[in-house]
Amino acid sequence: MKVLTANPTGLCFGVRRAIEALERALEERGRVYSIGSPIHNPQEVERLEARGLVVVDDLDEVPPGAPLFVRAHGIAPTLLDEALRKCGEVIDGTCPFVRKAQERARDLSAEGYPVVIVGDGEHPEVRGILGFVKGFALVVPGDHDPSLSRLSRFAKVGVLSQTTQKMEVFSSVAKALVGIVPEVRVYNTICSATLERQRAVCELASMVDGILVIGGRNSANTRKLVQIAQEAGASVLWIEHPDELDLGWLRGRGSIGLAAGGSTPDWLIRELIERLEKL
Repeated sequence: MKVLTANPTGLCFGVRRAIEALERALEERGRVYSIGSPIHNPQEVERLEARGLVVVDDLDEVPPGAPLFVRAHGIAPTLLDEALRKCGEVIDGTCPFVRKAQERARDLSAEGYPVVIVGDGEHPEVRGILGFVKGFALVVPGDHDPSLSRLSRFAKVGVLSQTTQKMEVFSSVAKALVGIVPEVRVYNTICSATLERQRAVCELASMVDGILVIGGRNSANTRKLVQIAQEAGASVLWIEHPDELDLGWLRGRGSIGLAAGGSTPDWLIRELIERLEKL
């Protein structure tokens, strides 16, 4: 069986940067706290926990003076201010692309624009971006969301995106808004790494007999890769760990494409490739 790997695939710049910063902090401090998982990959989080990472749900669970790591998804400015007052040190692992989205939301709000964010309202990145908006904000998952009609009462709106959103979804919402609101200021805040990985999977889908995707079940960017491969007509198997490899799915396929989410660590991808090479 021939295995073709999407290029690029695996850890994106923002996640790699965050992990490296966290590893340095763990080496220097021994124990570091994070509000929520620093990245959306359970296996990598387990590895970091073994080195001293402590994942908590709330700032109240962080002991006074203890170092706090701000995950790649970023946090709201009010929470950051609280953390700076309480913690001995705050290590900011916010992805630069996420920070750009935060700044766009802040600036639009300051200029009086209601802010529309195309994304998942429950995702930590989106919740963090919302914290930068002082006025009206609306999160929509797509152009069919009925809440878009509520925006007709505004003379202007600004629209940006969760950094891992599909370009087609973001574009469709922006176009829909043009027909609803007189002035629409559009900022494409989808990160380049996301776009590159999505395009690579789409191209690979037409070259192989199936697409194998490895990445956390809680990873938004991994989920988008799966959706894109399926929309391209590929048979897709999504696994979180090499132990989940389904030999029945592999049987009879002359070739498969391998793709990994932007939060899937290199060591996990290598382990999967080694398993495939032994088949």
